[in-house]
Amino acid sequence: MLRKILYTILAKPVNRLAFFSFLAVLLFFVSRNHLLFWDNVLFVSRMGNEIYNNGLFNWHIPQAFDPGHPPIIGFLSAFLWKIFGHKLWVTHLLMIPFTIGFFCQLFRFINFYVKDASISFWAFVLIIADPTLSAQLVLVNPEILHFFFFFLAVNGILYRKISLKITGLFFLSLVSFRGMMLAGGIFVFEVLHILFYNKKAFKQLVDFRFIGSYLSGAAGAISFLAWHYHSTGWIHTRPDSPFAKIWFVASFDTILRNIVVLAQRYADFGRVFIYIFILLSLFFVGKKILTQEIKQLFLLAFSAVSVVIITSIFSNNPMGHRYFLASYIVLIFIAFLFLKTFYTRTRKKLMYLLLIVALITGNLWIYPPEIAQGWDASLAHLPYHSLRQEALQYMHDHEIDVRHTASFFPNITRVDYVDLGNDTRWFENYNGHNDYIFYSNVYNIPDSVFDTIHKDYTAIKTFKSFGVYVTIYKKKN
Repeated sequence: MLRKILYTILAKPVNRLAFFSFLAVLLFFVSRNHLLFWDNVLFVSRMGNEIYNNGLFNWHIPQAFDPGHPPIIGFLSAFLWKIFGHKLWVTHLLMIPFTIGFFCQLFRFINFYVKDASISFWAFVLIIADPTLSAQLVLVNPEILHFFFFFLAVNGILYRKISLKITGLFFLSLVSFRGMMLAGGIFVFEVLHILFYNKKAFKQLVDFRFIGSYLSGAAGAISFLAWHYHSTGWIHTRPDSPFAKIWFVASFDTILRNIVVLAQRYADFGRVFIYIFILLSLFFVGKKILTQEIKQLFLLAFSAVSVVIITSIFSNNPMGHRYFLASYIVLIFIAFLFLKTFYTRTRKKLMYLLLIVALITGNLWIYPPEIAQGWDASLAHLPYHSLRQEALQYMHDHEIDVRHTASFFPNITRVDYVDLGNDTRWFENYNGHNDYIFYSNVYNIPDSVFDTIHKDYTAIKTFKSFGVYVTIYKKKN
């Protein structure tokens, strides 16, 4: 019965669109009060406010905080603020069409390999259960834009729709630098796929349609980079930026450390059980499990993020879990295909349940405050949104001035850059002499700072929920 209902809903594109629209609107109502978080304070709020205040088509971002990325998500936020008002819920409204687009393209990608729409649904659910992807679905962020356009381009390749491929590449590379890297990864995937599976590989690689599709797809990004260089004299990072050094080639020790960190990013938040299942399946089932479709997916899983991986390993830039989200999605799908094809019905149900529980409970992985965590990469951060508001209300009630209170990334900013609540006061930078400190365990601070706070400050109020806490500290006399 359930299978019949799912097939009825998902087999027809119009029904599928309605279903995914319902899911996206539901996510909006669940998450509309979630604060701007992590890097999105910069990309959405600070850049968006600059465009909102100075003109929608004035993309000149002050060099003090210009990250060099195309300000697309800031521009779209500013556009909606002009129409509906400068409110947090309006910013979340922006995500609805891109979430619908992502759901539709992800399902279409799955459906290329799994023709039965009702079975495709369960693959879709398993993928959405990934903690890093789930976290992006409840935050205002560029990742959902990335993966709407990423899968639009990939589906353009799989379904041989060159117009979809060009459209996906064009907008993907305009979202951010990482979007450009993902577009480069799609190019690597298609080139390798042609070399491995096409007897007339050279002829296809020098074909005008193939080359032209990528030149067309890159046109927007090239135009933006040229304009930005002409306007500022630099492309990625201004020469005097404190972050310029992170883009130097890393030392050998740092490269080894980056490889370890990369492995941890892949395994974190329950995904390790997905890979254990894949390896055990390969071991027990043998070579027959590596069908041409599976090989194609493995190729996509790693070639699509190849540019991101190489950049992350050889630079000093800390790598986030979400950088490799395209790879997680495809690897989880591979695990589903193994389950679908090579296991008995009873084992399928049991293993599916175990895998989805492993991913969902990955959101409960919270490390001690001395260990840095990717708080924007799982749902573990969710209690922080309300705790921050409670702590700010406590400060207001007890006349503790934000301007004399230190805080840390992503809260070391103007108060309303996080909640769009019109409070223009700024938190102070931490210097060890601040009167008060606003601290949460979602702020990854150095151990030395953490130890100094406990030594020189007294906790006067703590707000806790599900392993997340916010504490107000006062300087000891």
